[in-house]
Amino acid sequence: MSEIKRVKSVRSKLSDDVAEKPARTLGRKRDHTRDAKILEAAIDILAEASFDGMTMDMVAARAKAGKATVYRRWSSKAELVRDALTWMNRNHLELDRLPDTGTLRGDLLALLKPQSIEEEERKFRVLAGLGSFLQHPEFAEAGKAGIFEPWVAVNRELMHRAVGRGEFPAHADIEIACQVITSMASFRGLIQRKPFDKRFYTALIDGILLPALKNPQTAPNDMDR
Repeated sequence: MSEIKRVKSVRSKLSDDVAEKPARTLGRKRDHTRDAKILEAAIDILAEASFDGMTMDMVAARAKAGKATVYRRWSSKAELVRDALTWMNRNHLELDRLPDTGTLRGDLLALLKPQSIEEEERKFRVLAGLGSFLQHPEFAEAGKAGIFEPWVAVNRELMHRAVGRGEFPAHADIEIACQVITSMASFRGLIQRKPFDKRFYTALIDGILLPALKNPQTAPNDMDR
């Protein structure tokens, strides 16, 4: 359960990370509804122009916000992109309502929301266009974590739940299974430049994940011998 609490904290990360310090002088309260508009604009610009072609002016214009408004929330382009990546990914998971279909296969497939071809293509263009953003380690790590860590934590919870109901052996290697999912998602999108769609995900689950979990070759204690 601690994992799910940690995942839920990712969902609130946006407001925690970008919240401004209390104003020392009286003034209008910050309009948090504008944050989402700016983050969505950042994702749109990333998909169209890549990180290296993106400017804060472009984001402000797309969001119909002043440049000063954007800079009050994010002091740099890399900081903005970090939070935009987290914001983009959280819309793909309903972290407060994990599926419970009775089988791990059903639960994993239920995590994927039906999405249009345009949305899948946009996400691919965003990931493929990160460019020099990845050279900002202080932001790149958080950005990548915002994309993949929620999936890892949710998958881990679903797999532990499946082990608890006797669907898989207690020594099934859940951590490796979680890494396989995120690694294949990265390879599929960034290297092969193909969408991580339900058809591909189903093949991954049926052909690799479930057989590996059902028939672990080595118990964890044996690996240390």
